[in-house]
Amino acid sequence: MALDDYVWAAGVATELVNTTAEVWRGDDRLPDLAALVAFTDLHGGRSGDDDVPGALSALARRGRTADLDAVHALRVTVRDLIDHPDRDYLIAGATTLTSPAGGATLLPDPAHENRTRWAAPLRDGATVADALSLICGIGILGAVHTLGAQRFRPCTAPTCRGVFIDTTRPGRRRYCMPGLCGNRINVANHRARQAAPRGRGKAQ
Repeated sequence: MALDDYVWAAGVATELVNTTAEVWRGDDRLPDLAALVAFTDLHGGRSGDDDVPGALSALARRGRTADLDAVHALRVTVRDLIDHPDRDYLIAGATTLTSPAGGATLLPDPAHENRTRWAAPLRDGATVADALSLICGIGILGAVHTLGAQRFRPCTAPTCRGVFIDTTRPGRRRYCMPGLCGNRINVANHRARQAAPRGRGKAQ
């Protein structure tokens, strides 16, 4: 886990907490180990490092029911941190999440020949829950340090219970899943505008 990959890591944290039944109106998006494998396949990669998706997915494929339970517990922990964006609270909680790491070191940078980068390798025998915990911890710490605690937000869609870490440059993100929540709001606004002239006509 590269320590400077906080944008990618914060995105994984956001996607993980938003798989809960609370967000999807009773439909848990990580109900079993197969779904966990699919999640790691979809969200495990990052630009310039082909080893990450394979390593994370491999851990998921070796997972057992206890590992799935640990990931479910991790979602609750990360959700609690995003829901309480106090800087000290975020730092303390995220630091605990990085405990599966075996310290910091320098590793070759696959995107740049003859260069290295800071990294936090997992301890021997780590599980998929350990890997996701480290990723979420680095994402939260990086976002707090670089962008501030105000970037941890609830989704502004009226009927959504999702949350997110806004790592965009302008810092004006409003929705946990812009392609879904944002589109729903746009459709609702469009229908309201279409209905408004008819409503006024009837009143006359």
